[in-house]
Amino acid sequence: MAFGLFSGRGVRGLGWRAGDHVLDLTAAGVTAATTLDALFAQGRTGWDATVERAIAAVDAGAEPRYPLEDVRLHLPFTVADFVDFYASLEHATAMGRLLRPEGEPLLPNWRHLPVGYHGRAGTIVVSGTDVARPRGQLGPGAFGPTEQLDVEVELGFVLGAHARDFRDAVFGAVLVNDWSARDVQAWESRPLGPLLCKSFATSMSAWVTPLALLEEHRVEAPPQEPPPLPYLDVGRDWALDVELALELNGEVAARPNARTLYWTAPQLFAHLVCNGTQARPGDVFATGTISAPEPGSLAERDGPFLADGDEVVISGRAGRLELGEVRARVLPASAGTDGV
Repeated sequence: MAFGLFSGRGVRGLGWRAGDHVLDLTAAGVTAATTLDALFAQGRTGWDATVERAIAAVDAGAEPRYPLEDVRLHLPFTVADFVDFYASLEHATAMGRLLRPEGEPLLPNWRHLPVGYHGRAGTIVVSGTDVARPRGQLGPGAFGPTEQLDVEVELGFVLGAHARDFRDAVFGAVLVNDWSARDVQAWESRPLGPLLCKSFATSMSAWVTPLALLEEHRVEAPPQEPPPLPYLDVGRDWALDVELALELNGEVAARPNARTLYWTAPQLFAHLVCNGTQARPGDVFATGTISAPEPGSLAERDGPFLADGDEVVISGRAGRLELGEVRARVLPASAGTDGV
């Protein structure tokens, strides 16, 4: 049960996923909104009411419905900004050991604030979009296609309103694969954060699961030490029991769960807006790689990294609620100049 933007059979509109079909919400009289962007403007009360009507319409057998295989799915909303965090203790520790083998895995700030970076909204692509192997600097005097293309299993949160409160601001959740070029990352991220190693593509699910449907899957988050500052002392009962799966070429490689995250989504949001930044409808903030109980990236598994032609699928489930999938195939590096 989720919102998406679809086209096919001569129509294009706002849809609601019901099993292996999509219900045209506008044609069925559920909402006058034809896009998620328009639905965002209705605020939390309007969102929750639309979810209730959509569920009731499906239960009543409303039409028109289209088989999923007969429609094309699009990026479900206009992405305004993208922020990726680093919320998994297990992932941060593992990557710290890889990137800084000579020192402590966690930098001194990590347990005090949600570390993150501002990404490129313009390179977010919908599930099903193939991703070309990126080029970049691999070390001193070296430029070329990455040899360490990696995936990151993440949960993302979509803002639907200008609000300072998490529940009033967040419309729903998506699945995210924040592709990473690890060799580029190791060279360029000294001392600042990632740039080219991340900005070539971020894949997102075509379906946005409403926050209202995830609330029943809330659990207590793992303990934090030291205690966070007062503005971050929120949302510890907002860990989400979402089981994720990373599939490579048809084989399940890992099953992490979002409930293991050290920093919860309300804490990430509180940190995002604490300096006065203006959060906007269409903003997306993601958790970063979720790496417990199993690692959500290949680097933590000592590779092998992705080869051309590999297909990656990330899926998610909370109880019987399916969060859809993020699917993409790796294409060879596109023709281009080698470091001119």
